This record gives sequence, C-alpha cells and structure tokens, in this order.
Amino acid sequence: MPVSTTSQPDVLTLLDDLIRKAKGAGADSADAVLFDSASLSLSQRFGKTEKLERSESGDLGLRVFIGKRQAIVSSTDRSAKALDELVERAVAMARVVPEDPFCGLADPEQIYTTLPDLDVCDPSEPSAELLIERARIAEEAALAIEGVTNSEGADAGWSRSTIAIAASNGFTGSYGVSRQSLSASVLAGTGTGMERDYDYDSKVYGADLRDPASIGREAGERAIRRLNPRRVKSCKVPVVFDPRVSRGLLGHLTGSISGPSIARGTSFLKDKMGQRIFAAGITIVDDPHVKRGLRSRPFDAEGIATTRRNLIEDGHLTTWLLDLRSARQLGLSTTGHAARGTSGPPGPAPANVYMAPGAKSRDELLAEIPNGFYVTELMGTGVNGVTGDYSRGAAGYWIENGQIAYPVTELTIAGNLKEMFLNLEPASDLELRFGMDAPTIRIDGLTIAGQ
Repeated sequence: MPVSTTSQPDVLTLLDDLIRKAKGAGADSADAVLFDSASLSLSQRFGKTEKLERSESGDLGLRVFIGKRQAIVSSTDRSAKALDELVERAVAMARVVPEDPFCGLADPEQIYTTLPDLDVCDPSEPSAELLIERARIAEEAALAIEGVTNSEGADAGWSRSTIAIAASNGFTGSYGVSRQSLSASVLAGTGTGMERDYDYDSKVYGADLRDPASIGREAGERAIRRLNPRRVKSCKVPVVFDPRVSRGLLGHLTGSISGPSIARGTSFLKDKMGQRIFAAGITIVDDPHVKRGLRSRPFDAEGIATTRRNLIEDGHLTTWLLDLRSARQLGLSTTGHAARGTSGPPGPAPANVYMAPGAKSRDELLAEIPNGFYVTELMGTGVNGVTGDYSRGAAGYWIENGQIAYPVTELTIAGNLKEMFLNLEPASDLELRFGMDAPTIRIDGLTIAGQ
C-alpha cells in the first residue's frame, strides 16, 4: 500500500529490497527507514562571512524481528555488499538479544493509506547569495539600534530532507520536509555591563520568513531593554512568561504524558488521565496536519495515521502520547505519535502543539499585578519529571503597578508543575511560530529566589 508525497521510487524500491532480503535471511518481519538530507548554512559577523557550508547526507536503518526479539542496524553505505552485510548483522543480532514482549510492527489494518496535503516542502532552494543578503540585512538592522555595541553575528540556513519508511506489513511511504531560518544576536552596553539578546525565525517556506530587518531590530531592541538590570529580594509573586519561554511549559507537559514515562511510572501525571490538571477552559492541541507546520507529518514512524487531537480539553487530560510499544504496555491503542531515527527503535513525540489563547490581552494580564516578574529567559534544566518540581534560573523584567518597570537578572523561579498547570492563565496573543507555541502565560504564587 504505497503512499507518497514525493516521487521516490528508487528509495522505496531500495527499502523494499532490503526488507525482502531480511525475511529471506530468517527474519519474521522487518521495517526500514531512510533519510536523505541536504543543507546550506551561513554565519557572518560584522558583515564578514565566517562560515558557509553545504552538506549532503544519507542514512538508513533496518529493524528485524525474530519472534519477540528485535535488532536495529544502520548504515550510510548503500552498496549491494554493504546492504547484504547489514541484513546479516541485523538478523544475527536478533537471534541473541533478549525478548521484548511489546515489540512488533503495526497490524496491516492499522497502517495509513491516504495522505493529507500538508505543504511541508518548499521546492525552491535559496542561493548562498540570498542567505548572505538576509544575514547582512538582519545584522545591520541590529547594529543600527542606538546603544548596540557588539555583534555575535547573524545566521541563515536552509535544509531539505526526504523521509522514507517501508515495512513487511505492507506499508511504504515517503515525504519531503524543508526549513529556512534566520537569526541575529547582538550585545548592548560596555564592559561588565554588557547585555546580550537575539531574535530568530524559522519557516517551511522561505517566503514566509519574517523580514530580516525586523528580526535584526528586535534583537537590538531586546538587548537595549536589558541594560542595567537590578536584583530583587526573594518573594512570592505572580510570574508572567513571555511567549518565547511559555512554550517550554508545553514541553514539560508532553514529556510527562509520553507513553514510556507512564508505563514506567516515572511521570508526575501517571495517575491523572481524565482528571483536571489545568484550569477550566484551557485547551492544548496537538495537530500534525497544520499547513506548512514545522512539526507536521502525514504518518508516524510506524506507518500509523496522524490526527489532530486535544491533549487538554477544558482543563482535563484526555490522552497519552503513544507509539505501538508503549500502547501495548498500557493495554491501549497507539495515538500515531511514533518518531525514530535510523539507529534506534521508535518512541513517541508530539507534532505541532499549541495552547489555545485566552480572553485577556497581555496588557490586561499585567495590569492586575502590583508586583511581579515578567520572564523572557530561562536557564538550566531543573525540572523533575517524576515529582513535577520546577526550579529554573531566569531573567526578564520586574512588574510594578501593572507595568514593565526595569530589567532584572540572576533570579530563580521555584514551584511545582502540578500547581503551575492548575493556576496558569493564558493571554490572547498566541502566534504559531515554532511548532510548540503558547501565548503569554501568567501564573500566580510562584517563589522567586533573589538577593
């Protein structure tokens, strides 16, 4: 049942032949995945190109099953001799590894046969000259901001990949994805009082990128706003997360509802299915079918249909993120979230995730706060997925009487994700930019450790 958004007969034939050889060598079943990629990247500083690189790569992986044993072998060599050796090694390994009662391919009736039109591959490839021009404009716009004194440079990039999957259950499919990106990073001030900030954008189509000059200006203006930061005393106040950092809360959620974590009992949400874990009215969506979405995909890494679903509906947890293995462990059905590389088994991963916007504007959320912390940068990885304890270094701005008052730095935010989820309030300023997005978010009652 071949499905394809790109014409890849040679690639799919290669994978089909590999699977046929694996079965001929003694495998009960098998699947194979292939990635072909090309990229162009540029870095420049003060108008001078520091790096201009083009790379092309190809990698494939074969997974074979003998009974309830599986083995995975990968290779970048596609010669007939190398692929024969690949098959031989994989089958030999599968005969001796321990059994896994939950491994295996999808049943034929589970595999997907019809593709949505996602438009996730830009057919045009930008020239090196175009990337240089984008970076030049962005950096010059940043350096033109009064008070900007140094540059960490501007980076521009393009990539395109083909993903192909085939399996002995009858599934074959391939599709292409592309990315174009642009960023600028500058410093303001002098001596020990210098502050750094940045801005960036990433899109499937180059035509959808923000204007390079606006990216540069935003980077410069952000750096200026951070000058002369203050320290504040430890306190418990409302904390407002800028959209650049608020989306990280969604990452903590998706990690905590991943099937393997639930099956192992290592998630603080393991007993919360169907329960309210956010405030009433909160909706969080996983949508793999966003047109030109950075994380859109027509099928998952096991050939299962992908579908839009509400992870959180009216504050209630509605689903885990499952691949076939974790679904079997939990006695459930896969949710079509499998992702994989060439050298390891599939594991669940979210698609385009976003929190639906709230009713109040960002300014309305701030207006109700006599004293609080507006966070624009988070540092460190102090989040415990087992207990939900949250502790991260942070910088941003202090809020006084409902207004941004002055920059602050060297603070730590402490709380627990259970209470943070229940108490958060989203603003109305959602933008779908990065594949995991949230509006400005306010959470009351967090502890701020400062002086």
